[in-house]
Amino acid sequence: MGRITASRTQIVADPKYGSMLASKFINCLMWDGKKSVAQRVFYDALEEIAKKIPDVSPIEVFEQAVENVKPQIEVRSKRVGGASYQVPMQVNRQRQQSLAIRWILIAIRDKKGRPTALKLADEIAAAYNREGAAVTKRENTHKMADANKAFAHFAW
Repeated sequence: MGRITASRTQIVADPKYGSMLASKFINCLMWDGKKSVAQRVFYDALEEIAKKIPDVSPIEVFEQAVENVKPQIEVRSKRVGGASYQVPMQVNRQRQQSLAIRWILIAIRDKKGRPTALKLADEIAAAYNREGAAVTKRENTHKMADANKAFAHFAW
């Protein structure tokens, strides 16, 4: 019997800032394998951020924005004796990052009528200031977990 090994592609730091988080974000932003388009959208958004928030490096603004969107706790469904409960649980670091990236992308894709780079710049600037749709999603997730903390003893 041969050994089956899972091979994952390595994520390389982005060429402009050398940030792994930026590279991951660009990969999630990308549609139909068009990485150059995703990179252009991301870098144009960071240039807009540099104009809006001139005293801080745009990559630092981006990283802090993602940090501000990361959820600490979430609810998961758990079936106990025929009933489903929303059980609050801690979120591990990797899932925090992917949820934050997903929520930012959902927030910009829901807005219509403007170039994606401008929508992304607005959402990142809002998340940096703890505002915007992605941060609202995080707050709602935390409120839901807080409302269901009576079921915390069902956590597995």
